[in-house]
Amino acid sequence: MSRFFATAYESDVSSDEELLSSDDELISSSGSETESKGSDSEDADQDDDEDNDSEDWDSDFEGDDDDDDSDDDYTSGKAKGPSYFLKKDFLKGGPAGSDSDSDSDSDDEKKVVKSAKEKYLDEIASSVDQIENFSMVEDWIKIANEFDRLSKAIARYPQYHIPVPRLYIKSLAILEDAITGFQEKDTKKKLNASESKSFNIVRQRVRKSSKEFQSDIDLYRKDPEAYETGSAEADAEAQQAKEAEAAKSQSPDAGVFTVLRSVIETRGKRNVDQSEQIQTLEDLISRTSNAYQLISIYLMLIPVRFDQFAKAPFMPAAQWKASLADINSLLDVLQKNPTYVVSELAAPIDDIEVEPEANSEGVKEIIGSLVSLAERLDDALTAHLLAIDPHSSEYVSRLRDETALYTLLVKTQVYYERITAAEDLTTARGDQLSRVILKRLDHIYFKPSKLIIFAETSAWNTLNSSSSLDSKVHSKISSSGPQGIDYTNGLLDALCLNLYKQQNSIFRKKAVLYHIYYYAFNDQFYKSRDMLLLSHLQASIHTADPQLQVLFNRALVQVGLSAFRSGLIGEAQQLLHEIAISARQKELLGQGNQRFQNQQTQADKQRLLPFHMHINLELLECSFYAASLLIEIPQIAQNPEFARKRQTSSKAFRRVLEYHDRQIFAGPPETTRDYIVLAAKALAKSDWKKASELINSVKIWDLYNNADQLKKMLLEKLQIEALRTYLFTNQNFYSKLSISDLSTTFEITESAVKSTVAKMIMNEELNVVINQLTNMIEFSETENKGTPTKLQELSLGLSEKVAQLIERNERLSTGGYQVQYDKKQAGNTRSGSAVTVGGGQKK
Repeated sequence: MSRFFATAYESDVSSDEELLSSDDELISSSGSETESKGSDSEDADQDDDEDNDSEDWDSDFEGDDDDDDSDDDYTSGKAKGPSYFLKKDFLKGGPAGSDSDSDSDSDDEKKVVKSAKEKYLDEIASSVDQIENFSMVEDWIKIANEFDRLSKAIARYPQYHIPVPRLYIKSLAILEDAITGFQEKDTKKKLNASESKSFNIVRQRVRKSSKEFQSDIDLYRKDPEAYETGSAEADAEAQQAKEAEAAKSQSPDAGVFTVLRSVIETRGKRNVDQSEQIQTLEDLISRTSNAYQLISIYLMLIPVRFDQFAKAPFMPAAQWKASLADINSLLDVLQKNPTYVVSELAAPIDDIEVEPEANSEGVKEIIGSLVSLAERLDDALTAHLLAIDPHSSEYVSRLRDETALYTLLVKTQVYYERITAAEDLTTARGDQLSRVILKRLDHIYFKPSKLIIFAETSAWNTLNSSSSLDSKVHSKISSSGPQGIDYTNGLLDALCLNLYKQQNSIFRKKAVLYHIYYYAFNDQFYKSRDMLLLSHLQASIHTADPQLQVLFNRALVQVGLSAFRSGLIGEAQQLLHEIAISARQKELLGQGNQRFQNQQTQADKQRLLPFHMHINLELLECSFYAASLLIEIPQIAQNPEFARKRQTSSKAFRRVLEYHDRQIFAGPPETTRDYIVLAAKALAKSDWKKASELINSVKIWDLYNNADQLKKMLLEKLQIEALRTYLFTNQNFYSKLSISDLSTTFEITESAVKSTVAKMIMNEELNVVINQLTNMIEFSETENKGTPTKLQELSLGLSEKVAQLIERNERLSTGGYQVQYDKKQAGNTRSGSAVTVGGGQKK
């Protein structure tokens, strides 16, 4: 029979768990093999063993790193095959001339072959011993390194088809005791940065691992020796603990925090299906009724919804409404369970499964931020509105969601009012309430009082449908309380007053600008003007954030428009001047950007406002030029040079007039500016009727609330300014003027004529006398003689230009063309002759 099939040693030592620990067994095994084959065929047998059996044994002992001698024997070609790890003396029964100590050496040197599983357990035992030694001296850096090595090794235990090693449970118990004892000593503050970091890492990892094997740790603590030896009682108790854990896992609330922990660990990582996470969290809500678990789930679900569309241009309406419903549900849970409070100032917890400890008032604070969720929801709605065409029906449909968002803000404010004490309003704890109030103001400051009342009524009706709520800052609207503009004024005053008390300067500045904008928009000019002057924001606004600068510009423009509606033309022109003449109107008001779309930064996009919050730029321009028309035309009629030197008025309007004068052919008016320019030309001729007709033809005035009242005011202003222009233009042609005739011509009362002339006399614009007896205006002859007429001005200008032309011609004739002519003639007659004036030649 062949040597390959005759080998009986393969079945005896092929198993990895076989341990050959006796030299006698090795000798007997090798002796029986050599006797059966004989000493003559020893080399041949070894070659056969190398060919047939070395592959199996190489695979079995491939990972054996400790058998250096056997590897040397194999490579040197001595002993090979199943017995390659044995020494040559054993294989051959000892040489003839061997030393007498060979027998004693075989007794002393015993080689042990360990399986991979046993080496794995030895590795764990070594790490546990090291951890136990380091824990005695509290060397947390080495403990962290060794525990990290042990954790990596434990992760491989399923490969060996064994349960969790008991030594690992022992190490967890040892580390728990070491951490507890170290914390009780209160010596943590003596650790340096590296040691403190290592201690925190070990504490967190041990705490996390102990939760997974808590039942095994309890068994170990009950009887450590029995647990380590693996007695039958310990195994039975372990089995009972596992069955109890399995029974517990079948409860309705089981796995909630396991899912939450997995979501926390995978949040923000790549290749994570966030839709699946959302679905899982939604399923958890239907499975649990515990208040703490519901709060924890909502605090995780809502941010995941926002993260799902963090890189998208906007959040879809369906997901936005789902987030809105989740925040409302979270507030409902907190309202029904007043012992739980969600606050940014709550102490962070390492274990989400353990509820926070109650304070002296019996309230458990959970770390979280409802105001941040509301702010993100508001930002998502704004981003969607900016991405939609403002003239489409989709924009109007999406804008309806603002009512539900405002209701949520009011509900959040009521919640923070309940959990914030009065003495904490000016501290960091009151910042959360201030942020909610700031967001609430952001949705109402730019609206008229009627729309504010509608939003308030809708919000409080929705909130009071399920429970009776009210605000401490300002009571809800009711039939017995203030109505109309009085209620909105009180609401804005109360909300802004709360922000004025805050230490954060940004809150105060935004509050005063919101206040100014509201008063100006609702035709309370003097209040808004006084607040703007008292705030002194114009002195420091250039150093503020861009968003605050945009808000300041919007408030300034709105105050100017309020002054224009109130008939304060001079104040309106001054307030609107800087924004109206700028080429960057949209950028200054947060309504657009001068850059290309691909050049806009994220900061530029954050400054933009939705379309329904925009200020009409055409209305702004029309109001500014109408105010400039009423101011500039009388000044030009009085004396262009004198008015230009004395007044620091805008040059923009004059440049528009000069541009129109340079046009050879002027067509009918098309734009708002064209109507204003033609009205200015008519007013310069004191034709107030035509000027009024042209200004009233501008349809942009209909955007004002009281358009008819505004047009009536403009008509009165045009009549007065036409009178002033007429007096400035024709004062040199009259010695006396009848007040009754002026009243009839400009269709104003005689008292209005007298008051207008009296103001001109007081301002030293006219040197006239009002004769009350004759009801006449008497002009001074000295003033008439000293003031040139328009014809005289043109004549003087023409004479100066003619004098300049004559002087120029004389210079050219004497020293210009004549000299050039002589040079040409000299070049043609190079023979030495010269050309005389008479045409003869001189020799």
